Amino acid sequence: MLAPLSRISNKLGRNVMTNMVRNHSHGGVPGENLPFDISNRYKLTAYFIFYFGSGLAAPYLITRHQLLKK
Repeated sequence: MLAPLSRISNKLGRNVMTNMVRNHSHGGVPGENLPFDISNRYKLTAYFIFYFGSGLAAPYLITRHQLLKK
């Protein structure tokens, strides 16, 4: 009873993924699927410094804020 439903579900899942890959992939261009531009190396470096720097600095800034509260 569950076998036909399983086959249909499996086929539907494969079709959805195949269509997604076909319609959204432009193929072979490095960095095309990233949510940021990698062509400007200085802007990319600034983004990485800000992104990782904010994560590493957050605990220290939170601790400082807590210690300075009255």
